[in-house]
Amino acid sequence: MSNHARVTVKDVARHAGVSPGTVSNALSGKRPVSDETRARVLAAIEELNYYPNLLARGLVSRQSHTLAVVASGLEYYGPSRTLMGMEEAATQLGYSLLLDLLPLDAGNHIDDVLTTLTGRRVDGIVWAVHEIGGNHAWVTPERLAQLPPIVFLAMEPRPDLDIVGADNRGGATLATRHLIETGRRQIGIITGPLAWWEARERIVAWRAALEEHGLAAGDAQLVEGDWSAASGEQGLVRLLEQHPNLDAVFASNDQMALGALRAAHTLGVRVPQDLAVVGYDNMPEAAYFLPALTSVRQHLIDVGRLAVERLHTLVAARLNDVPPPTGYVQLTAPELIVRESSGT
Repeated sequence: MSNHARVTVKDVARHAGVSPGTVSNALSGKRPVSDETRARVLAAIEELNYYPNLLARGLVSRQSHTLAVVASGLEYYGPSRTLMGMEEAATQLGYSLLLDLLPLDAGNHIDDVLTTLTGRRVDGIVWAVHEIGGNHAWVTPERLAQLPPIVFLAMEPRPDLDIVGADNRGGATLATRHLIETGRRQIGIITGPLAWWEARERIVAWRAALEEHGLAAGDAQLVEGDWSAASGEQGLVRLLEQHPNLDAVFASNDQMALGALRAAHTLGVRVPQDLAVVGYDNMPEAAYFLPALTSVRQHLIDVGRLAVERLHTLVAARLNDVPPPTGYVQLTAPELIVRESSGT
């Protein structure tokens, strides 16, 4: 087709072997189409250089075809991986993503952000701000009724919210049970900041797994870190001062585990002979630590993808004036990746 000819939705439909209505549904999400059909439509759009006027289409369909992601903590491994999954799913579903970054202490700015996003007519919001202290106090039925559909990440499940995340308790249970099964009995933990909900969830699971096997889980076996390698290094030094007989440590992320490995080397503690170490996140570099780090994989790209897919469902329901069910919670199952640092 000539580059000067105006490509229409009928041209796209003919090229993809579908009806014009199917092209519209693939773009708008108002009615479901198969992944194969959507892929054919998107391929035809790219081949024909068909770029519909998104603003005009939004005015007609009540959609902007834009989803907002309000996020914090992108300097950490987990949130950045989750964002990758969101981008993949949004592209497949025909949305653009608008990213709004909040600092971790941005409680006073939340109302401004929500007001701005509502004014931009975004179709929905993924709230990827970590639950820290009381920074989710704004989440009330009255406030939510004034906003586009929202899917929440990284917060405690509630019956009136849509939440997608990783199973923190499940992951910490896998890590602790693995250490127990390999013969360790004096197991400490270097936690994330206790104001973070995910950090507290992992402590609960660590303690429960130890108690399940009749093992001690006292205060001397726990130190608080801040997710950084430096805090992991300092944390292991403190743990060994408080509990000299420690034979294993579970670090609540891989960065802190890296710091713990450095501290062990400095102190002459052999890993894994004297001390087993398990991390959390399974960041790509974990396989190259010395020794290679046993770690919990969270499938964070899947978390991002599932969050956008759920938000797409909520947006379609609102457009069709169909009230969706509330209290949706989906947690991805963790996986333990066993390497040298735990002695197996």
